[in-house]
Amino acid sequence: MNTKLLKKRRKMLYDIISCKEYEPMRAKELAILLELPKGKRKELHEVLDLMVEEGILEITKRGRYQKRSGKKPDSNRAADGTTGKRMDGRREADAVCPVRKETKKGEPEREYAEGIFIGHPKGFGFVEVSGDTEDIFIPESQVENAVHMDRVRVLLSPGPESHGRRREGSIVKILEHGTVQVVGTYQRNSHFGFVIADNAKFSRDIFVPMECSKGAVTGDKVVAVITDYGTKNKSPEGKVVEILGHFNEAGVDVLSIAKGYDLPMEFPEKVNNQAAKVKEYLIPGDFDSRMDLREWTIVTIDGEDAKDLDDGVSLTKEGDIYHLGVHIADVSNYVQYNSALDREALKRGTSVYLVDRVIPMLPPRLSNGICSLNQGEDRLALSCLMDIDETGQVVSHQIAETVIRVSRRMTYTNVKRILEQEDGSAAGEYEELVPLFFLMKEVSDLLRKRREKRGAIDFDFPESKILLNSQGRPVEIYPYEHNVATKIIEDFMLIANETVAEEFCRAEIPFVYRVHEEPDEEKMEAVLQMIHNFGIPAVKSKQKIHPKEIQKILKRIEGTPEEPLFSRLLLRSMKQAKYTPECTGHFGLAARYYCHFTSPIRRYPDLQIHRIIKETLRGRMNEEKIRHYQDILEDVSVQSSAMERRAEEVERETDKLKKAEYMSSRIGCVFQGIISGVTEWGIYVELPNTVEGLVHVNTLRDDYYVFDKEHYRIVGEVTKKTYGLGQKVTVRVEDADMITKTIDFVLAKEGKEDEENEQGIGQPSDCK
Repeated sequence: MNTKLLKKRRKMLYDIISCKEYEPMRAKELAILLELPKGKRKELHEVLDLMVEEGILEITKRGRYQKRSGKKPDSNRAADGTTGKRMDGRREADAVCPVRKETKKGEPEREYAEGIFIGHPKGFGFVEVSGDTEDIFIPESQVENAVHMDRVRVLLSPGPESHGRRREGSIVKILEHGTVQVVGTYQRNSHFGFVIADNAKFSRDIFVPMECSKGAVTGDKVVAVITDYGTKNKSPEGKVVEILGHFNEAGVDVLSIAKGYDLPMEFPEKVNNQAAKVKEYLIPGDFDSRMDLREWTIVTIDGEDAKDLDDGVSLTKEGDIYHLGVHIADVSNYVQYNSALDREALKRGTSVYLVDRVIPMLPPRLSNGICSLNQGEDRLALSCLMDIDETGQVVSHQIAETVIRVSRRMTYTNVKRILEQEDGSAAGEYEELVPLFFLMKEVSDLLRKRREKRGAIDFDFPESKILLNSQGRPVEIYPYEHNVATKIIEDFMLIANETVAEEFCRAEIPFVYRVHEEPDEEKMEAVLQMIHNFGIPAVKSKQKIHPKEIQKILKRIEGTPEEPLFSRLLLRSMKQAKYTPECTGHFGLAARYYCHFTSPIRRYPDLQIHRIIKETLRGRMNEEKIRHYQDILEDVSVQSSAMERRAEEVERETDKLKKAEYMSSRIGCVFQGIISGVTEWGIYVELPNTVEGLVHVNTLRDDYYVFDKEHYRIVGEVTKKTYGLGQKVTVRVEDADMITKTIDFVLAKEGKEDEENEQGIGQPSDCK
């Protein structure tokens, strides 16, 4: 790099780092800020290294760059001694500050902000500004032609914050359109059509010329690309690019939701071709330099319908030491870095498990074939072999490349039956493995007890199991709870993940960790105050909370009517877990070290760290490799976290849809439920099958009810009748809307008029 260019880049970097809003960043983050392509990042490292050598910058313990402590050069001077007011043609504030102020001569100061517009079905919206905890309200008259997810510039209205009100503003410029296509229902007119978006936040219908309709008819679910975003008084225009099917065809409803979240339904041809070339069996050369564990007794334990089996377990006991082996499919052997398979896996981030289908991260030929630990088949694995003492502590361990052969493919149901001695036929069929399962239960109890002792939090919410018929209609919904068998596998996977994370964190090798940050104090304090109001001991306000304290609260409320709500509120007050290259610990597990190592078939971070583990085991983790992983792991973490959030949202939305559909055929039926939530607009009631609906306060005609926020209840002003958390109530299904995915209940009047519907109480499937 020539001297002139070096000085220019050194000055630019110094201007950024000298900005008062700058927070220490890694080289990768600076590269992203400067929009440097990957091929140019080596030059950035050269400049940063030079500035560190000169004493201008220093590197924190976490690898971030900041101005050297105690060094205070002229604030108007750059590193090369020249004055530096501007950077890359922009003001310093523009580079790092999302909100800025501008003043024109003779005019009052105006404040602008830039962010993402979040639409509302009623026409108004909000702008989310990066780094701000509060968004900006945009009245309908000030939205202009912005649509949901547009990046916009907002002129803030003067003075609202001084009166304690939400900030308001008006959109003055659309910087970038965030929605390119929508999924919706096609409505055909005589010479044109409209697409009504499924996402109610996209509140404007899209005009479609007849020649751009692709032959769609009224009621078709379609994907439409927006060709013109319109104006304030003119609808957006688009063209239909895909017809998913008619809205009442089996599976089209779930497919529409998946498409609306831009989930890739098909693998590209190049990816399928690459998967087709992978051999379906092992050859002798695959065994080289691997531990041969094919004679070990190894079992998989999964659900009945699981096809992608990525973890097997083995267990023996010698004296006071348990030898636990967690054997994970070596997917990285078949998915090479930056191959078409790898790029597609990173794009997807995770497999998505919907109510009627699985959208896999890897092609089924791999995920259900050579990568799946199928019974009786030789398979390549990465094994975490742990020695555990009688206190549940891992006293030694080894991570190794192995070849294994699963002895038996077990299900949670059969293992549960054996351990709880429910079914003699299951014990007879797997007679030779029965002692192994009881030994597994013994170790599981030790691990769980140790985890509980250090303060790990266990939110045991039952999941909804929704059964569909051949037409895709829900026929049964019931709570699917954890049992002794699922807990065994959970405990074994957790200890393997902790063990692997600790080894690589201590070795200071670039890695992807699963972290869970400490909760926000204000959010947590509000929940703790509410719990305290119910007479349940909790930590004092303004004190930093430890996971052990939350664990104690959960034990205190166990079995009480308030347990479901308080458990949910505590969970919601916590931050979401995420992936990151930094090992900062897992609050919920009370674990200092944690990662995701055990599911490389369905999670990309696991696949990525398998590569790092193998590079290390093979002695190839040199400086070049370290630099390579330092450069890519931040992007891998961000992408994986984002795709995980997307998968969770899609799964939640499809479950809500099917629950609404299930209850739509039970209008008028009566059920008993528990009040699971109380708000100023009504009470939420959860049925035994996990379906939840709202009893709106306007339907309570016997009195005027007021929300008592302190005690989470509504109280009648005249009758003093109360409805509070955990209270049992009888409700009638009033409405179920599949478009909004909501269910409305009304409180049933107890008496003769409901006797004919009593068969529906507690068992929705009985009420036809």
